[in-house]
Amino acid sequence: MPVYGYVMLAVGWAIWLIPFLLRDRGTPVAAKKDRRARWGVIIQAGAYALLWQNPFWLRSLPAWRLALSGFFFLIGPMFSWSAVRALGRQWRIDAGLNADHELVRRGAYRLVRHPIYTSMLCVLLGVGFVITPLWMLAIATGVLILGTEIRVLVEEGLLKARFGEEFADYRRCVPAFVPFLKFPRPAPQD
Repeated sequence: MPVYGYVMLAVGWAIWLIPFLLRDRGTPVAAKKDRRARWGVIIQAGAYALLWQNPFWLRSLPAWRLALSGFFFLIGPMFSWSAVRALGRQWRIDAGLNADHELVRRGAYRLVRHPIYTSMLCVLLGVGFVITPLWMLAIATGVLILGTEIRVLVEEGLLKARFGEEFADYRRCVPAFVPFLKFPRPAPQD
């Protein structure tokens, strides 16, 4: 792989990661947590691991793959930066709600209900188009979506229990994590 491929990977990951490192460290202890979402985290991590199962350094990098990677590395950080800023102290890795939790609808949350997962999908695609055969990228994408769906169901169950009809209205109007695409999905259970 050419040097610029490595540079794109390093810069893309760094720009995506920065808002998480710079976020407000005053996240309060969650008043309510649901640890089942951790299974989604493990599956999502597995999707990223799948990307690295090929000797990518032995291949040249076609221009179209570089362009797609650059596109996704541009879009992904936009979602992560906007989401972390909008969430503020509410951001956490575990699925949980603060005692003073609010239903965030600003920033990237106007386009998707889970913009951090959108950003994770973009980063996966950004990495995948640089280093992974397309068939493996398709599998990794499916695995990431599976893990993300687990997290979405758990998190939305918490939000539904907390915000009721306000969350139901938001859910009807805004897609989960792919902008402009509304997939029919069951409502979260209590």
